[in-house]
Amino acid sequence: MTDFKKMVETLEQTTEKDRKLTPKQEQILKAAVEIFAEKGYASSSTSEIAAKANVAEGTIFRHYKTKKELLISIVTPFMTKFTLPFFASHFAKEVFEEPPEGLESLLRTLLKNRFEFAKENAPLLRIVIQEMAFHPELQENFQEVFLEEIFPKFEEALNHLKEKGKLVEMPNASIIRMIISSVVGFLVTRFIIAPDLNWEDEKEIDYTIDFIMHGLAQK
Repeated sequence: MTDFKKMVETLEQTTEKDRKLTPKQEQILKAAVEIFAEKGYASSSTSEIAAKANVAEGTIFRHYKTKKELLISIVTPFMTKFTLPFFASHFAKEVFEEPPEGLESLLRTLLKNRFEFAKENAPLLRIVIQEMAFHPELQENFQEVFLEEIFPKFEEALNHLKEKGKLVEMPNASIIRMIISSVVGFLVTRFIIAPDLNWEDEKEIDYTIDFIMHGLAQK
């Protein structure tokens, strides 16, 4: 079962003000995550969220002006932490403090880290997948984060592997696309599409790494 305390930590590390959530906000966000994940944003109402959070509907609007603002307050910090493994402090130290020894080590660190994060935040992942296509604000936020923060650090690591003769000569953008598609596809299938299948997670991580590396590792 998802640990909401960990999701709250994710949601708290959001704004430039780095403010903490009040108990009422925690109740509202917990209820909103559960309802948005179950019914989708468009089919949910603030009255349902208020009832589930055991607060008056007006309390929601004291903290969040609109239902859209409530959605953005949930999704933006999750997107940031989920899509920025390459400069989140603990992960950056693991992956980029020193150049990677090989593609496999880079992929394994990335997959294991993002696997644990997705496991702890599956309802938030579901909301992002459901709502990304319908909200330009979310798309713009993701694009900005990806192009300014993820791509340069990822490209630096790939260039290092190419210089050592451990990666094929292929455009970095293409390599990054294939890696991200495989990693996100694995996590979405594992935690959203078919979470109840009899998965052997360690083997699935190995299979995913083997799949990505086939055609990428230098022959």
